Amino acid sequence: MDSQGGGGGTGGSGGRRVDLALVDAARRGDRAAFAKLFELFAPMVHGVALARLTPAEADDVVQEVFLTAIERIGTLRDSAAIGGWLCMIARTRSIDARRATSRIADGAVPEGVHEDPDRLEATRCLDAIRALPEAYRETLVLRLVEGLTGPEIAEQTGLTADSVRVNLHRGMKRLREKLGMGES
Repeated sequence: MDSQGGGGGTGGSGGRRVDLALVDAARRGDRAAFAKLFELFAPMVHGVALARLTPAEADDVVQEVFLTAIERIGTLRDSAAIGGWLCMIARTRSIDARRATSRIADGAVPEGVHEDPDRLEATRCLDAIRALPEAYRETLVLRLVEGLTGPEIAEQTGLTADSVRVNLHRGMKRLREKLGMGES
């Protein structure tokens, strides 16, 4: 595996890198270890949900994902797959939530947004991201909304670094076009 930033291993000082011993402890029922996994992966899970849902729905999905994860973490066979596993649960729960709720009509402004132009612009941008092909949505939300770096997105979602790089590049190009912004 390609080593990113400060520490080379899977734990220690490598930013948001996951410590496999932490995952193993959570698998054995250590609630404090699971709480640390929540802190580490909640932004990624939120980004995956936000790529498909409203912010309020995404917040609910984050809770559902981690409730599911704490119940089923014992079934996780490979501790190194924790990010991809959580990602899969987040995608499934997001799709279920989307099916179960009525969606805001295209072009409608969510309640309470009228008075805040920054929030209105953020909503417009998020809607533009959601209109992109699925391959670009998650990586863009994880990068632009959740603040994860390309290597962090790759590590946490289980995608390759090259795949994330391509998705970010192509997704940003399409997003600029959708928002009427030229190449810069």
